[in-house]
This record gives sequence, C-alpha cells and structure tokens, in this order.
Amino acid sequence: MVVVQCWDDGVTNDVRLVEILRRHGAKATFNLNPGLHSKGRVETRFKYKGQTVSRLGWDEVRDLYSGFTIANHSLSHPDLANCSMADARRNVKEGRDRLQQHFNQPILGFAYPGGSYNDNVKQVVREAGHTYARTVVPVAQCFPPADPMEFHPNCHHEVTDFWDCYEKARESGVFYFWGHSYEMINDQMWSLFEEKIKRISNDSGSEWGVVADLFAWAGLSRECKGTT
Repeated sequence: MVVVQCWDDGVTNDVRLVEILRRHGAKATFNLNPGLHSKGRVETRFKYKGQTVSRLGWDEVRDLYSGFTIANHSLSHPDLANCSMADARRNVKEGRDRLQQHFNQPILGFAYPGGSYNDNVKQVVREAGHTYARTVVPVAQCFPPADPMEFHPNCHHEVTDFWDCYEKARESGVFYFWGHSYEMINDQMWSLFEEKIKRISNDSGSEWGVVADLFAWAGLSRECKGTT
C-alpha cells in the first residue's frame, strides 16, 4: 500500500514535524499560501486552542522543505466558493506561479482552503494546471478519485479510528491523511504522532509516496493535468 500525507499552511510547527518525518524516512506534501508569508517570521499570527501559531518566513521555507513536495493552497487562503471567478482565478493561478518560481519544482497539487469549493472553483483549479485538488471530506477508499479535482482523503491525522482507516485503505492500495502541524499542542500529541509515522515506516506492507505521483503511477496524469 502507498501511504501519502499532506500538511497545510506553512507554520513554524512544521519545523518539528519535518524533523520527525526525516527521522523516519517519510515523504510528505506541504500545501502553502505564498501571499501570507513575509520575508522573515513576523507577528502575523493566529490562535489555536490557546496556542499562538506563526507562519514561517518566506526566506526559510526552501531549506526547511528541501526534499519534500510543495503544493498550492491558494495565494492568500480565501473562501474560494464565495469569491468572484476573477478573484478565485487570480488566487489560484498566482499562488501556483509564485510557488513554482520560489521552489523551482512543478506545482501539481492543490488543497482547497478551508475545504471550500464548487464546480466553478474546480474548473479554475483544473485550468491553472493542477493534477488534483484535495478536499477535507473523509472516504473509506480514496483512490482513484471519481474526479481528481475532488480528491477526498481517507482521514485527518487526529481521528480516533486512524488505524481502522489505515487497514481499510489496503483494499484500494492507497492511504491518504492530512492535517496542520499546529494541531499538535503538547508533547504527548507529538509523541503519538511520531509513533504513527514510525509504525507506518516499519510496516513491510506499506511504502511512503507522493500525492501527485499517484496519478502518474496510475497513468492518469495526462488527462488530469489540463493546461500547464
């Protein structure tokens, strides 16, 4: 079974996350909003369960995520389903363009900010050249998706039945989970997360993969990519 994971928003907690992933040889995709990063870390922050969350500086993301895959999370994380077509198109396209220029890698994936999308948004994402777009809707079997612009994951990393989802996913051969690193608010949560990564890495019946590569492996990339 191929196991893929993605993490949203490019926050400073990703430093600890990346250390864990590297320690256990785990691959991952990071979904970023290039319009929300300043050159260095600044006081543009938000709160999550009493924890102050900061975004990474734009001048540090290349080094931190070296060896990992980057995907588009839009330019500035708007509610795309309630944007005008012009604003949605600009947010999606400019986000992808900036990421490709900064990371010097093809940006094939997209994650809907807040899980917000509709048919018009899907079309905008497809036309911008993305291979797939991730939702936040959990499904028992995620691959292949009926529509790559509605790529539903198996589960969020915090669900209580994570390992049940993992075992059920063996039927389709792909397990896909996602999250935000800032959701791990204490050392116990970080330890439990590292145990998950270690267990998957040690599972002889699984291997880490990259989300966008799933479509190439399945021979779907040509029909899914749209324009580039």
